[in-house]
Amino acid sequence: MSIIDVDTPEQARELDEDTFYACLTQRNRGLIDPQQQARIAATRLLVAGCGSIGGATVAPLGRMGYRHFTLADVGTYELNNLNRQNATVDDLGRNKAEAGARTLRGVNPHVDVRVVPDGVTAANARELVEAADVVVDGVDVTTGSGLAAKVRLHEEACRQRKPLVTGWDMAGMLAAQVFDYRLVRRVFDGQLVPGDEERLSTWEVVFRIAPRGYIPAEMFRELRQGLSRPDYSVPQLAEAATQFGSLAVHMVNVLVSGRRLPRTVAVDVHHLSMTRRHRLVDDLARQLERARFLAQLPRGHAWRGFAPAPVYRAGRRLSGGTREKWEEKTA
Repeated sequence: MSIIDVDTPEQARELDEDTFYACLTQRNRGLIDPQQQARIAATRLLVAGCGSIGGATVAPLGRMGYRHFTLADVGTYELNNLNRQNATVDDLGRNKAEAGARTLRGVNPHVDVRVVPDGVTAANARELVEAADVVVDGVDVTTGSGLAAKVRLHEEACRQRKPLVTGWDMAGMLAAQVFDYRLVRRVFDGQLVPGDEERLSTWEVVFRIAPRGYIPAEMFRELRQGLSRPDYSVPQLAEAATQFGSLAVHMVNVLVSGRRLPRTVAVDVHHLSMTRRHRLVDDLARQLERARFLAQLPRGHAWRGFAPAPVYRAGRRLSGGTREKWEEKTA
């Protein structure tokens, strides 16, 4: 198909869907082959959580040429979101999934997008995952309800054997993770055992499922100073959150192509932008701050949150699966 020059909104909206799509994706050519672009066009995506992490993926995925979206988020924009999320003052009070859909339609008026303002729930998780070929998990873990929704999403993706991409923004670090549940047989690859979301505290679950090996020194330092406060809210920065857009697009492309990915791809812009000497100091500081953080936690909390998965599962079996016995053994 020959490509025409389009430089006004009116001209773009007059194009039929196929011509519009060819114009939209023409600069992908040479790096995205026609077979891959066709797979991208046909892939159905679920973006669960459209705030800082999930929201960073919506527009880039649409620009890449993905056309079939389900966007699920129960949250609305607040002013404190604007330091890192793809929103403006005019979006305050609006549902994040609906705002994402509006962005997608602004990129491609022909996009097929469904909005689920209830987010991921016990009632809809199965249907949401069934309707997707790839899941992008941006569900917030700073609340108990969000954490429960995240676990439920992974349980359903694992049961249905669907690939899932997620991300964690920590200070200047963005750790993008792939749980390809076509290959992985345990939720979070065994970091949790069934019922942990009820037995463990919120922070214990977060540390079990987060990429603990990539937490930077400044994040350990911040958590050590903040977790004791009942009103504590974890700080998040634009330079980390927005990275997930580019990493997730590439990871989804690789999954759609049928190729495999490493479990975690981590980029720490704070660390990378240091001089070599300062990077060495930062590497040492990370080990020191991690040790100081774990020393501050009660022994049981540190064990339940940071024990390696095989050791943790063995301990759960030895404890008989009850919270009381588990806490007695790890106290």
